[in-house]
Amino acid sequence: MSRSFADFLPTALTAESLAQLTPLSRADDLLLLLERWVERGWLRALDKAFVAFLHERAPDGDPLVLLAAALTSHQLGHGHVCLDLFETLKEPDFALSLPPEGDLQTGTLLLPSQLLEALEGAHWCKVLASSSLVALAADGRDETLSRPLVLSGKRLYLRRYWTYERRIDSALRQRLVTDEPTPDDLSERLNGLFGQASSSAQIDWQKLACALATRGAFSIVTGGPGTGKTTTVVRLLALLQAPAVEAGKPLRIRLAAPTGKAAARLTESISQQVRTLQVADSVRDKIPSDVTTVHRLLGSRPGTRHFRHHAANRLPLDVLVVDEASMIDLEMMANLLDALPAHARLVLLGDKDQLASVEAGAVLGDLCRDAEAGWYSPQTRDWLEAVSGEELGSSGLQEDTDASHPLAQQVVMLRHSRRFGEGSGIGQLARWVNQQQADEARKLLAARSHADLFSLTLKGEQDRALERLLLEGQGEGPQGYRHYLSLLRNQRPSFDSPPDDPCWIEWARNVLKAFDAFQLLCAVRKGPWGVEGLNQRITGALLKARLIDSDQQWYEGRPVLMTRNDYGLGLMNGDIGIALKLPERDDQEGGRQVLRVAFARNDGQGGVRFVLPSRLNDVETVYAMTVHKSQGSEFAHTALILPDSLNPVLTKELIYTGITRAKDWFSLIEPRTGIFEEAVRRKVKRLSGLMLELG
Repeated sequence: MSRSFADFLPTALTAESLAQLTPLSRADDLLLLLERWVERGWLRALDKAFVAFLHERAPDGDPLVLLAAALTSHQLGHGHVCLDLFETLKEPDFALSLPPEGDLQTGTLLLPSQLLEALEGAHWCKVLASSSLVALAADGRDETLSRPLVLSGKRLYLRRYWTYERRIDSALRQRLVTDEPTPDDLSERLNGLFGQASSSAQIDWQKLACALATRGAFSIVTGGPGTGKTTTVVRLLALLQAPAVEAGKPLRIRLAAPTGKAAARLTESISQQVRTLQVADSVRDKIPSDVTTVHRLLGSRPGTRHFRHHAANRLPLDVLVVDEASMIDLEMMANLLDALPAHARLVLLGDKDQLASVEAGAVLGDLCRDAEAGWYSPQTRDWLEAVSGEELGSSGLQEDTDASHPLAQQVVMLRHSRRFGEGSGIGQLARWVNQQQADEARKLLAARSHADLFSLTLKGEQDRALERLLLEGQGEGPQGYRHYLSLLRNQRPSFDSPPDDPCWIEWARNVLKAFDAFQLLCAVRKGPWGVEGLNQRITGALLKARLIDSDQQWYEGRPVLMTRNDYGLGLMNGDIGIALKLPERDDQEGGRQVLRVAFARNDGQGGVRFVLPSRLNDVETVYAMTVHKSQGSEFAHTALILPDSLNPVLTKELIYTGITRAKDWFSLIEPRTGIFEEAVRRKVKRLSGLMLELG
């Protein structure tokens, strides 16, 4: 007589007792348990539905396979491309979204640790390998290609993500063995752009990055804020374009970034850099400054996962540069590489230490895992020194003597920040956080010795010191939200000015720029210290201070964030707009007003577009935004507020990303001490097999 999970609820159900049950009853009981996990918020409904689909496909399937599938699907929601079976058995409960330990009330509800406590990894792999739902990575038979799960060694994948990883792996392998011809006078061209190398100066990593990128079909330039990634890529484009222009065959160059905000920043930055390049006008004219989003570049098809450009309809370009590459997830990178012509060069720019993409994968982090140590081969070192004149002997880099690091030969890490010098508190704090030196970071904040660093510990949830900081800023230094709202009112043109008067564009541009002077960042969305609660609190504080006239859905001064791409309006996810009162265009008498939302145009010319609020469906108020949403942006004064309890998203990458959004001032706001240190000591570890395969 078969028994059910309910018979074991008072005690731990081990793998041994699990094996005593008939397959059908075990699978059905597992589905009931998963349903209860969903009710508790430990598992997504999507994960349970996926397991139900697998059970229908293989009714006699082993529950260990179905449980592995549930955990793999759930981990995907946390950014992990696969499930490491052996690592999961060390701490099985980490594969679920469990609340903090003090809040965990299990009652009689079983946890993965109880289900798997007697299980060995080798046995779990064996059960999976024998399942009709699982294909082995090395098994290329046609009959296994439709199996929804793939087992590669000790890693279990959903097939789609296994396929993405293989497509990236294959594309990069091909590019890494492709040697591009370099100009005979490469050394002279490098010296023309960077100057002669000096034995007494620091190593010019920008020069080395340009040199490496000229010889390969794929290269990565990584580095923290202010290390000169944009400067490097502009000079690289000049280096590549000059010989092509001289030969009468200019290269087709495209620039892209993951979000509209990042694209706008890069457009402005590259426009400024190109104007100061010491190159012939014929070369300068062929270096583009217009940056598009990756979605727009590929030709996103609304409502689908597909793009207009793909392996059968490749992008018409010769060089593609992608900025803020840390934000690109596994699926997008696979699609991008599919659409890239075989002859085209790909250059990725980004900070490897920032938060990874919201979706699954940490592609740039995986590809840059050796960046700090270098791992250049003797051949690469000799070539770099010969063409650049730089001496790498004292660099302290590791050497690849057995050709086990092929990817590292095309990766350069920029190491000298020009934004955050030796006297910069922000730069020093970012370094301590990135090195996970929590105590040193705390000492730096407590010392109050740097004019660009501030910290505020709140005395309870109702502490009005928070409102004072957010509205007024910090004394004579950084601004709060009063700044842009005061400018909005005090610099408004007369409503007697006609709607097409350029003064309205200028005013809107100044308001948008003033709003960028300050931004509050949150680690979470929910609760009193999350985006939703704080946006309401700030709106109320601004209304009380009479800085806004209403707290209804639309009012003048409301800042909004686009949460989805709107191709009809030309607005991208991440774009920020502000509601402003403008003269009514059809008003013949003058004086009538209408509310429009002003967005900066991503044209590098300071343009502004005005949109009716009724046309904006996917927006949210953005006095507070998540750190994830802030990637690709920078603000003169950035304030980061932490929650009052530990949360899985609190890691050193999140803190580092928040700090490095600040250009001139950074404020840390803490509802409870100790959370900052705990977060800094925790590191994101996203599981994938990408670096394992590429080496």
